[in-house]
Amino acid sequence: MKKIKNTLIYLLLIAGIFVVIGPFVYMFFTSLTTDNYSIPSPHKLIFDAKSFNNYSLAWSKNHFQQYFFNSIFITLITVVLAISLAASTAYAFARFTFPLKELLFKAFIFTMILPSLLNIIPQFTIIKALGLVDTHAGLILLYVGSGVVGGTFFIRGFFERIPVELEESIVIDGGGRFTIFRSIYIPLSLPALGTWAILSFSGTWDEFTVALTLLKTESLRTLPIALQLFRGQYATSYGLFFAASIIALIPIMVIFAVFQKQFVNPNQSDGSVKG
Repeated sequence: MKKIKNTLIYLLLIAGIFVVIGPFVYMFFTSLTTDNYSIPSPHKLIFDAKSFNNYSLAWSKNHFQQYFFNSIFITLITVVLAISLAASTAYAFARFTFPLKELLFKAFIFTMILPSLLNIIPQFTIIKALGLVDTHAGLILLYVGSGVVGGTFFIRGFFERIPVELEESIVIDGGGRFTIFRSIYIPLSLPALGTWAILSFSGTWDEFTVALTLLKTESLRTLPIALQLFRGQYATSYGLFFAASIIALIPIMVIFAVFQKQFVNPNQSDGSVKG
């Protein structure tokens, strides 16, 4: 009976894998076909000639490569700034004592439940007052401001698990708060920081509405806008559109591969203090 149960579980897991990766595999093989003005049949995907020509065409059309590098620049700057500020703010909330600390943290949390679309008008008004409309700096400022709140909430809980006793050796040697933060909290929090880096990168890379609202100059726009233009102009050229979509997925897959070993391990600091 147990063997039958395990077999059913394995079959269910295999079916789940096919459900998850099936559409991606279909999209990849479609991107290798040419002259597709309708969704190709499985027979055509298997037996027709394959070519990577769609990738070179997608890369060269509609300023796609410029949008790609714009997104790379904006996303990397946003991730670095958002994680740095979120880690610093989380450390302050986790280990500092100051008036209205919990009230301020609850105010942080409250902003997370507001739908992002409700914030577009006030955000645009502030960016316009700063003279940063239609600039990458203005877009990065909005992305960083949005990412700090969630990052603070996420990282603070991890910081609070780190034993305070670990700070004693640095305090004895005359080290200050910054030394403690840099030497203890950052190294022990790499799983949390790596996890948040993946989430922050993915969220910024795929963001469309704010970028479309803020950026007016064509040369400044980001990759999600380029994909929308592709979908409108090459809606019936499935091979070309899917090739462009896969190119857009590559950075996310690279980031995931780099940081996958940093997924949160809540027990990393266990055993660091001997009783």
